[in-house]
Amino acid sequence: MHLPCLGSNGATITIVNRCSFTVWPGILPNSGSGDIGTTGFELASGGSRSFQAPASWSGRFWARTGCSFDSQTGQGTCLTGDCGSNQVECNGSGAKPPATLAEFTIGSGPEDPTRKQDFYDVSLVDGYNVPMVVEASGGSEGNCLTTGCVTDLNQRCPAELRFGSGSACKSACEAFGSPEYCCSGAYASPTECKPSMYSEIFKTACPRSYSYAFDDATSTFTCTSADYTITLCPYLPSQKSAANGWRDGGGSVGSSPSPLST
Repeated sequence: MHLPCLGSNGATITIVNRCSFTVWPGILPNSGSGDIGTTGFELASGGSRSFQAPASWSGRFWARTGCSFDSQTGQGTCLTGDCGSNQVECNGSGAKPPATLAEFTIGSGPEDPTRKQDFYDVSLVDGYNVPMVVEASGGSEGNCLTTGCVTDLNQRCPAELRFGSGSACKSACEAFGSPEYCCSGAYASPTECKPSMYSEIFKTACPRSYSYAFDDATSTFTCTSADYTITLCPYLPSQKSAANGWRDGGGSVGSSPSPLST
């Protein structure tokens, strides 16, 4: 389905599922932002769906995996990224960690020129369940770079962070709950909360993704008047032949993409 570019009045956000399995994306608007048509839905392998996010909208997207919903009652749960609603719709509930997150704050457009830029990131602060990339298109006045995590962190996950049989990888905060990993209590500032050996594993594998709470400098991206595509299980060129897997201007490098290695 094609939706027109909203330009400075908002953004079109498209979710593409290139995983070999069905996922159930969840959407959680931030407080004060309305929903954008749904808070959760089923998306088959190879499918896509687009949404219109109005100016000043903010929220997050993620993929639920291993879901089973009863065809009669509609009730069910998901193995990873479950939002606890027991339904396909998340209805205002966020993802239970671990889950890869795409986060957006859409600019306010012409109503407030001081806040016209969009901000976006891919976060592993709540852990990781599927590879994810966010690409900006048609934008300007910002770096507008592609960001995300194309590495299969489930294959690299330390044993102490492994979720279940290896279907996801917890953050150190989720696994251990201590303030130095969660950047809480006495560690609730950038000067006190530093990268851990675990967040460094995430950062080395996915250098443009948030690896811990104060990883802003290399993980938040901006663009103006852009539309965005979130690709799950993306096909990108080998990182051996292209630094970070992307050109500096965003988008993939090279002309012969290969599947994400497992």
